[in-house]
Amino acid sequence: MTGKTISLTTLLLLIFFACTSKQEAENAAKKSPTPSDLAATQPETHGTEVKSVELTNPLNKEWVTAGQAIYDSKCLACHKLSDEKLVGPGWAGVTKRREPVWIMNMITNVEMMLETDPEAQKMLEQCLVRMPNQNITQEDARKLIEFMRKNDGEK
Repeated sequence: MTGKTISLTTLLLLIFFACTSKQEAENAAKKSPTPSDLAATQPETHGTEVKSVELTNPLNKEWVTAGQAIYDSKCLACHKLSDEKLVGPGWAGVTKRREPVWIMNMITNVEMMLETDPEAQKMLEQCLVRMPNQNITQEDARKLIEFMRKNDGEK
């Protein structure tokens, strides 16, 4: 085989595999759920305004564990457990700076908070990204608060 034949064979193989990869990608995209499919299976929830939160002392260990799992799956991409800003503000000290009711409403009623709460609006100005509605229930938000309290050093 000459150098030209090898180059031509290599080029043809690359084109073949590139087309196969594109075809596979298109097939996978066709099988993927659309945003409207996801909305139909996971309806967006908007909580009612939280008026009060009862804290436990000592911390509820089961809620701390559940809260960490929720953090890992829904919050970790945007919030660090330190005071360092990622996309959103870091969580260190949040339970010392904010009332539990405020935190609960920010988690479960983010649109309402961004429309009406001056502190939430200041955070939006600093972070420049609206917190998405993660469809977290009040029960799960309460577990997140328990995890936040542990992160802030409570026992």
